[in-house]
Amino acid sequence: MREEEVNRCQIQEWYPKFKSVSIKTLGRIHNPEEEEDFQVSEQPPSPPSFPEFELGIKESIRTLGGAVFPKLNWSAPKDSAWISTTGNLRCTSFSEITLLLRSSVSLVHGLWHAYRTPSRPPSFFLALRKWYSSFHPEMEFRCFVRNQHLIAISQREVTGFYPVLLEKKCDLEILIQDFFEKNVQQKFELVNYTFDVYVTRDKRVKLLDFNPWAPFTLPLLFSWEELQDSFGEEELVQFRVVESQCAVRPSLKTAVPYDYLDTSPGSGWDQFLRRADEELQKQDTHEGKEFQREEVEDH
Repeated sequence: MREEEVNRCQIQEWYPKFKSVSIKTLGRIHNPEEEEDFQVSEQPPSPPSFPEFELGIKESIRTLGGAVFPKLNWSAPKDSAWISTTGNLRCTSFSEITLLLRSSVSLVHGLWHAYRTPSRPPSFFLALRKWYSSFHPEMEFRCFVRNQHLIAISQREVTGFYPVLLEKKCDLEILIQDFFEKNVQQKFELVNYTFDVYVTRDKRVKLLDFNPWAPFTLPLLFSWEELQDSFGEEELVQFRVVESQCAVRPSLKTAVPYDYLDTSPGSGWDQFLRRADEELQKQDTHEGKEFQREEVEDH
């Protein structure tokens, strides 16, 4: 796998070309090299701030309808959804976004080991994607492309059994294959890759993501051995869903030391996340005062 293949799968690389068939997304870039200006000094460093970055995020949230879910260059912080008050990735404020980002172990691993070596990308791209309350996780699928041919499709959410998928399996396969041939096959630059899609209630297919053809991309209901060797490009597409409660698979998570990310005191990310914590505390204090005021008025 080449570095170019990994870079092509960054959301800021592919989204401009596929925005018409994807979900609405706005992005912000943070350059970690700018942090050095705040760290090299004989005097105690003054806390850096990113007012334009923060204001841009708030404006993006408003533009996208008031609720978003965050994603960095390659990954969304799915493993930190548990820390959210809603139990998912839905965010309505700057502080909620940074809470999810700093709590995600898999996100840090994705940024620092995307190239299979302990190095980080030249810039961090924060994508804010419109949150849809009607989103059904069982309608998300991962598609595997080898030599520019769609060879396999897997249910993306493999921790649950959804009988409706068995009923709609044939129709879903036709929809996804047709979408691939019309919108992806001749447009995405790589020969081997995976992509994720979502099928809406009215049978529209939306592109969610691209991932490299590599072992660190989850094969879900397949194995990489069979994807590499067992399926011929001229054969029918292999489409797998969880077919019974007994076939449900446990959640797959990546756990790595959080030390891979430089959050040492005084670093740009440390100050950036401290600012988010302060805003979250102010928000909690304000809500507490409002609650106390309402109690007094009730009495």
